[in-house]
This record gives sequence, structure tokens and C-alpha cells, in this order.
Amino acid sequence: MDDESQKEKLRQHFARRVTTQARVVLDTWQKIHEDRDKASAHRNEFAAATDKLVRYAQRFEMDSHARAGQTTLALINQWEPGSALNESLERQLQDAIETLSQSTLRRTDLNSSEAPHQFRRTPVYIALANQEMAARLIRQLEFFGFRASAFANADELTEACALHKPETILVDVNFGGSPNAGITTIERLQERHDTPIPIIFMSDEDGSIETRLQASRCGGEEFFYPAVDPGQLIEKIETYTHGNTVEPYKVLVLDDSRAQAKYMETVLKKAGMTAHIITDPMQIIHALEEFSPEIIILDMYMPGCTGMEIARVIRQQDRFHSVPIIYLSAEEDVTKQLHAMSLGGDDFLTKPIDPKHLIATIHNRGRRARSLLALMIRDSLTGLFNHTHTLHLLDQEIVRARQKQQPLCFAMIDIDYFKKVNDTFGHPIGDRVLRSLSMFLKQRLRKTDHIGRYGGEEFAIILPNTRPSDARNVLNEIRERFSELQQPAGDREFNVTFSCGIAAWDDDTSQALCERADRALYSSKELGRNCVTLADS
Repeated sequence: MDDESQKEKLRQHFARRVTTQARVVLDTWQKIHEDRDKASAHRNEFAAATDKLVRYAQRFEMDSHARAGQTTLALINQWEPGSALNESLERQLQDAIETLSQSTLRRTDLNSSEAPHQFRRTPVYIALANQEMAARLIRQLEFFGFRASAFANADELTEACALHKPETILVDVNFGGSPNAGITTIERLQERHDTPIPIIFMSDEDGSIETRLQASRCGGEEFFYPAVDPGQLIEKIETYTHGNTVEPYKVLVLDDSRAQAKYMETVLKKAGMTAHIITDPMQIIHALEEFSPEIIILDMYMPGCTGMEIARVIRQQDRFHSVPIIYLSAEEDVTKQLHAMSLGGDDFLTKPIDPKHLIATIHNRGRRARSLLALMIRDSLTGLFNHTHTLHLLDQEIVRARQKQQPLCFAMIDIDYFKKVNDTFGHPIGDRVLRSLSMFLKQRLRKTDHIGRYGGEEFAIILPNTRPSDARNVLNEIRERFSELQQPAGDREFNVTFSCGIAAWDDDTSQALCERADRALYSSKELGRNCVTLADS
């Protein structure tokens, strides 16, 4: 290799480090932008990532990145640590981030007339011997809002992981050319991280128990043998990446000792949970209605009543019938503890409370409670809210819209010619199309929006605080993008479209709102399908 070739290779190596760091900055900004309530918690992380980008870009003479980073860093320095981000500064930061985003586009992107796509995820890394399959997967993943990168060899993968820890890695067990070389690479990678990276292994050749065990021991969450099509892989990738963004548990604490209650609040917040404390038992009904806790912690003995009596009152309300209740007390008599739990409690912790024991108990109880709740209110195929719960949420949002005098929209979606998809490709592929659309909607709608599977190939979307024109624009863009998505079916691919009807709430009942959205959906079908229709007020 001549000197020029070596210099070019070195330049490309440094360029990758700078652009990877730029994407760390973009991802951190995305966290701040998506959850303003926790923006201040990410402020220092944002500043550190941007400072590192500036240093890298200056060292490697990448001027556009350096200038964009310096502008961003100067604005971050105007943001006081621990304070909220004001609107004016947020707009300036957004402009700076868009400039940085343009600098970070790949050369192939610069030739595209399409607006740059702002990815909402940290990266997914792909290490496959089949480069055609890797490219196909990346195209599909980018449709779902993931940022995916493929690697040709183990050294490139290792270097990328050192710069930026991925959400998950999809790897061929023989990546690298020799038997189980991919597993060996992953073993070395995992040693460098405090928490393991979820790994999805696949193999065309080796599905033996020995290989599966070796893969499992180094963080293998899934093992596909023989290798499967991109649709199934993307569903699995979504499962593990989605699992990284768990909503914090909402914990209500009732303890008549203000000092003990504040201590509990500190411990819970430090563990990343959302805590609400009350010291007066007579405030319990109001706190339940306002806070809607997932877990309740009760002191056993309080002036005026006992924790057991409060638990019985809580259990009389259907919506809190299955919410875990944990008692706190200095009571060490096991018989009394068991009696307390027979009156509505789920667990018992003795004072003084060990913080680690408390957090572990809440995580265990919370996880089980969420799993049980999901079985009751979610559709088993798509993971979206079921028909009954969607209507319940619509009633709640109507009450909220009336109280706050805010707009509200309800949309119904129906996949076009879905029966033909099932007849042509089979029901398993049809099910995958349903899951594909559900993933697409979850990726592109807000956390405050509610998405439900209304039945069959019909979906329902509740859009709080949304004007009809905005709802139409958002769903029309989703419709256009979804129609471009290639749906895999073995060695074939096909496209699917949907029709949509939207109705704006006009101080009417949920039933009337649903009927208007349904009529608008029917109009979309009559207009030739693959369109969005807004109902008349």
C-alpha cells in the first residue's frame, strides 16, 4: 500500500470517529427534546459529548463539525445546570443541531432531496458475512427510526463499540470467516462494558447445543438457526431496544413520619422512580386519583387508622385492585405480618429499611404488575392497547380536553386489501404486516398519543391536544412513508397501504366521535384507498 493510500485510510478512520461522536451528540439532544421534564438531567451529558466532538473535530481537521460543535457548546454554556431549558435557547440549540446533522450526513445522503431523517435511537450494529442481507436490514431498520451500521470485520465492530455502545448487535456466529469467530468477538466486546450488550445471534450452518450455550454465555438473547428473514429479525431488535426505555415506576408512599417519607422519596428518585409522598392517611383517595400509582407503600401504624384499613379501602376500587401494596413497619411478628398481607397487602418490609432491598422489591412487584396489566389491556399480537382499553382512554382524554379546553382528535386506520395479503402470502405474513404497522405508528407518534388495535386490520389513534389539520398532516406523512416500506415474504417483497379517517372532538360523546371517524375512514375507502380523510365537524 503506497503512502497516499495509507493517508486516505487513516483519514477515513478519523472521520468515522468524528461522525460517530457527532451522532452521540444528536442522540443526546433527542433525549432532551423528547422528554423536557428530564432535560436538565441530560444537560451535563450533552455538554460533555459536544465538548468531546469539538476536540475530535479540531484534532482531525474536520472544520464543519468543529464549527457546529463550538456553536452548540456556546449555547449549552448559557443553560444553567439544574435549570429548565427555556424556549428561546431551545430554538437556538435546535438550529445548531440541524447544522451539525447536515455535517454528519453520509455522502450518499447529500445527493438526496429528502429531508434528513432524525433518528431516535442509539445505534444497532450489524455484523453479517452476507453484506446484501446487512444492507437490506439497514434499509428496513431506518424506516422504523433506528440508526443501523454494518461492519465488514471484527476490528471495525470493536472500534465502533468502544466509541459508542450500541443498543443491540446482530451477529453471525461465524462473522470473521472461521467457526464461531463471531462469538469470540462478542466475548471480547462484552468484557469492555459494565453492563452487557443484548446480542442476537444467527447462523445458517451451526445450531448445536454447544454453540448455543457459548452464545448464551456472552449475552446472546436470541439464536436464529437457520437464519430468518428481515421481518422477524426487526421484530426481535425492536423487542430488545424497546426494553431499554422502560418508563419509571410511579410509587405512592403513605407514612405519617415526614422524615421517613422524605427519606423514602430520596431513595426512590435516586433509583429513577417517580415518587409521590403523603403523610395524612385521609388524603389517600385524592392521591390515588391524582397520581394513579403503579405501586403503593403504606406504613402499618398511623394515627387514626392502620395501613391494613387503608389497604382495604384501596382494594374496594376496581382500578386499584391489582396494584401491589407493600407494608412498612417495625413489626417483626411473622403472624401479624401474614395477617396484614391477608388484608390486601402483597409484601412486608421491616424498618429500618435497607434501600437495596426496597428497590429490588419494587422492581420485582412492579414488573409482575405491569405484565399482568398488559395481559388485560393490550393486544397479544401487536402489543397495542386492545379495543376496550382504547375506548376507556378515549373517554379519559375527552374529560381532560374538556377540563383544559384543548383540541382532541381520534383517527381510525384500516389496512388496504388485507385479505388479499393473507390469501397470497399466508396468515403469518399478514400478522407480521400488522406488527409492522404497529411498530411504525409507535415510532412516529408522540408518547402522549394512544394507539390501539381496534379489531382485525383496524387501528385506532387518540391524539390529545392536536388540531385536525396537524393530525391530518402527521398521519398523511406516516401513510406515505409506510407505503414505501418493503414487506418481506421469503425471497419476495411487497408493499402495503392503509386508509385513514380522522374526527376532531366537538364536545360530543366518545361514541359519536368514533362514528364520525369511522365514516371518514369509509370515505377514504370510497375515494380509492391509500388516503386520509378529515370528517366534517
